[in-house]
Amino acid sequence: MSDLVKIERKGGLLSLRFNRPDKKNAITKDMYLAFADALETIGPDIRVVLFSGEGGNFTSGNDLKDFLASPPTDAGDPTIRFIRALPKVQVPMVAAVQGVAVGIGTTLLLHCDLVVASTDASFALPFAKLGLVPEAASSMLVPQLFGYHRAAAMLLLGESVSAETAERYGLVTHLVQTADFSETTDRVVNKLLAMPSAALRATKKLMKAGVDATMAHMGAELEVFITRLQSPEAKEAFAAFLEKRPPDFSKF
Repeated sequence: MSDLVKIERKGGLLSLRFNRPDKKNAITKDMYLAFADALETIGPDIRVVLFSGEGGNFTSGNDLKDFLASPPTDAGDPTIRFIRALPKVQVPMVAAVQGVAVGIGTTLLLHCDLVVASTDASFALPFAKLGLVPEAASSMLVPQLFGYHRAAAMLLLGESVSAETAERYGLVTHLVQTADFSETTDRVVNKLLAMPSAALRATKKLMKAGVDATMAHMGAELEVFITRLQSPEAKEAFAAFLEKRPPDFSKF
């Protein structure tokens, strides 16, 4: 298991923590693999899943150098396995978000049941800026949750939103001051752990009755995403990022 993640199973809680604070918890393929394995092997002993990040940030999204060295090409890729595992988790999932939540750092929240965010958190979906398209069924789920025009501002313009705005849009369920962040997260998790697990699973299954549509949309996004990875626009966007310069899309 990668030492860039912390995975702990204790007292019915599966805790999945991004542990790369020097890179704002940017995610490598090995990190995706560890989390995918954990989600795919949830047993009856697990009652709640908690996502969090080390060092004051949730995650800045994909590590682009690592991503470009081995981009996803099929459903067996660890990145895709992780994304496809999210809607299939039957127990309540909680996310504790501080600092930045970029790309997958925001789209995975769409599959969580409760999101605790500190007031310093920010959320961004910069896929189009990179010449790509959204993933994790976010091109369907974000408009459903936020409304079309709010979703367009995030997905087309790539604009980030504050924690207060994310709460207003319905993404954040518990908005708290940084000083109260850990206490609130523990309270939410412990309340779920103390509740009847079978009833929670059954309730979540009823609320997530559209999971087949979500999985189908993920598949459609993946096909376009893989094609876009080879596009001139994406290559220019990635080159500009690595060369620390503004991209130039005027020739495309």
